[in-house]
Amino acid sequence: MAATTDPHQASSARPERSGVSVRVRITAAVALLTLLALSGAGLIVYVIESQRIDQAISDRVDQQFKEFDKFQQAQGASYTTVGDLLDAFLRSQVPDDNEALVSWYDAGDGEGPGPQSVSSHGYTGDDAAAFRSAANSIATDNGTTKLEDPEDDLILNAQTVERGGETGALIVVTYYGDARSGLSDTMKTYAVVSVLSLIVITGFAAAQSGRLLAPLRTLRQTADEINDSDLSRRLPETGNDDITALTRTFNRMLDRLEAAFVGQRQFLDDAGHELKTPLTVLRGHLELLDVGSPEEIAATRELLLDEIDRMSRLVGELILLAKSDRPDFVTRRPVDLTGLTVDTLAKARGLADRTWTLDETASVTVAVDEQRLTQALLQLCDNAVKHTSVGDVVALGSSYDGATAQLWVRDCGPGVPPEDREQIFERFGRSVVPESDEGFGLGLSIVRAIAQAHGGTVSLVDEKPHGARFVITLPIPGVEPIEPGDRSQGETQEEFSLWPAS
Repeated sequence: MAATTDPHQASSARPERSGVSVRVRITAAVALLTLLALSGAGLIVYVIESQRIDQAISDRVDQQFKEFDKFQQAQGASYTTVGDLLDAFLRSQVPDDNEALVSWYDAGDGEGPGPQSVSSHGYTGDDAAAFRSAANSIATDNGTTKLEDPEDDLILNAQTVERGGETGALIVVTYYGDARSGLSDTMKTYAVVSVLSLIVITGFAAAQSGRLLAPLRTLRQTADEINDSDLSRRLPETGNDDITALTRTFNRMLDRLEAAFVGQRQFLDDAGHELKTPLTVLRGHLELLDVGSPEEIAATRELLLDEIDRMSRLVGELILLAKSDRPDFVTRRPVDLTGLTVDTLAKARGLADRTWTLDETASVTVAVDEQRLTQALLQLCDNAVKHTSVGDVVALGSSYDGATAQLWVRDCGPGVPPEDREQIFERFGRSVVPESDEGFGLGLSIVRAIAQAHGGTVSLVDEKPHGARFVITLPIPGVEPIEPGDRSQGETQEEFSLWPAS
């Protein structure tokens, strides 16, 4: 069998999830940090307690030597020999549990060179030879040494004393293992408690990370199940933490995607429905065309060209609506609002024989797309022409209140029924129209797309006693007014092609 070398096949063969899961990594990280913290704390406690025990041993030895000095000062004159002095002091003392007192002087017993231990108080060591050797090494110079005894490690501290030409020493023996036994027991207890704490913390981290990551698993599963035919799935929102915020953000993204997909499908359905009729007309006339009749060919040619023009208009308007969601759909530049209104009115006069009127205008410079707004206003003017007669008033105007700019077109036609006022702004949405209107119902949706691309809105209000006023409202930050006569500011108006009536 030949092995595949296609990188795409190799990539698709890899599992979607590999390596250690986030939950395991979080749990391992918490366990490691806990282990390091407990170990560090235990080490610090051990070092501090060890130093404390060593200092306590040193303090007790110093205390014994101070007591011996006081004893010598108070009663030393009563004893003529070093041995009597040391023995008397030992009889007056009660050593601690982990301590022994040894009098060390030459008793003349012949057991070896140098002083010998004559009496002790609390000492139970077994290796007498090792003890004698260690004691002899420190008895004459106030020294300190450590002795490894079979029973316990010993620390020997000596204080030399001389009397009547004799030399002896008081030796304080500390059972080092007994002194540190409490620390050993404490550290063993600490180790057991630390292990149990580590187990509990690790288990809690595993459970808590699993609970926190559950929405992410649900997010992954939901994302796997979502496709372009079903965007209705949503994640459950519980709690009030960062994961919940991510869930809400994901749900809002799904809402936008669903709205976009639904709008796209509706757009395609509507476009297909509108294109079906002219295509059917074209096909029908071509099938019935008598190629032997020049008159019929000429008539059919005119009819087909007219239908093609209608299809071109429809396609152009659909392309414009499709572009309205792009960030470059509008190009803002400083524009004189009065100049925009006046120039649009001049262009609108060529649409039909109406009484074209200019309402109030605002002499301010605003950052807008002049061509797109001119297109929207001319579309509203064309819409007003369709619903008015010769000589009727159609007016344009503009205003600015410091925060928003408004441009409007009003007419004295029959107006729009209340039940149709939302529908007319939808694609292919139409209200009552004259019989001669061959539009597709896209004109007002283009106006709304232009307004929304500027961050604004378009609305419809009634005129008195009858008629309609279409108002484009645009959010504009603070601007400076323009002095009269300085409207163009050296700029020329760009030519604008009037869109076909819709």
